[in-house]
Amino acid sequence: MNNLINRWPVWLGIGVVIWLIHALQSILMPFFAGALLAYLCNPLVNRLTQWKLKRVTAVTAVFSVLFLSISAVFILLIPVLWRQFMYLESRLPMLLRWVNRQGIPWLEKTFRVDIDRLDMDLISSWLTSYWQEAGTAAGHVMTKVMQSSLDIISIIGLVSLIPVVTFYLLLDWDKLINNIKELLPRHLEPKVTQLSMECNDVLSAFLRGQLIVMLLLGIIYAVGLQIVGVKLGIIIGLLAGLASIIPYFGFIVGIISATIATLFQHGMAFDPILGVLIVFAIGQILEGWVLQPYLIGDKIGLPPVGVIFSVMAGGQLFGFVGMLLALPVAAIIMVLLHHAHTRYRQSEFYQRTESGNS
Repeated sequence: MNNLINRWPVWLGIGVVIWLIHALQSILMPFFAGALLAYLCNPLVNRLTQWKLKRVTAVTAVFSVLFLSISAVFILLIPVLWRQFMYLESRLPMLLRWVNRQGIPWLEKTFRVDIDRLDMDLISSWLTSYWQEAGTAAGHVMTKVMQSSLDIISIIGLVSLIPVVTFYLLLDWDKLINNIKELLPRHLEPKVTQLSMECNDVLSAFLRGQLIVMLLLGIIYAVGLQIVGVKLGIIIGLLAGLASIIPYFGFIVGIISATIATLFQHGMAFDPILGVLIVFAIGQILEGWVLQPYLIGDKIGLPPVGVIFSVMAGGQLFGFVGMLLALPVAAIIMVLLHHAHTRYRQSEFYQRTESGNS
């Protein structure tokens, strides 16, 4: 109890930080995004500084490549995605009718099951109301934007801060880490440093490794589906790449979506379906034998069931942001639980036998 009382400044500081985060959450987005980008890019900057480059030169080079790459992706990808979305919107009613007239009868005949037909009137009314609501919402948004130019200027200003924050955090990243390390109590510094290094290994495996795996899988699936002639190949491929954050989920979502799109586009022709299967087989082989072992390894330490539960729990508690943060937080918790488990196994309470009590 005395220890808790003596540490009241620490608890007060933690409380003040939590209150500030809550009070300033509307302006923290660029700083959070900039810190994330700086964390991801810092190892590359450190690698360049080892080649006798000055830190400012290395940061400028990495930042320039990052900025140009993101800009090029947006410029090249957005028009293609827009055309495919327009194609999907125009073909969706025909796709639903195809499912009723050909897809479901084929499934019933092949697997000898009874499947209810899709209610086209219900789906049509739902889609109509959805687009009407979307149009109304868009109209309200545009009205508010026109009425309140200060809000849109504020949003543009916050987004524009992201590259600025990223650049200056990259310049001072190592200095910030050292300053934080120097503030730690000396008797806690070795243990906290060890835990921080293990958490960094886990976070880097997820944030760098898993994101790169998702990106490469999305590219592999998208390019492969475009080569075999699937008109929605880029949308399906990128969706499958993003969904691969959950083990096997991206593969399942992608192959089902691509197969349905191929059947609708080419009918029951075997060659296009075989092409889709080959694309996803190649993706799975590369993921299992190349991407996962070399980019991630076994650093995350979460079983597939744990990954699924973490993502669902994060989404349930905090929405989309919770889903994004679920696996990093779960990975850090796994590190802490591993140390707690080790200390428990070494404790007198665990090792005490029945004879030791008598």
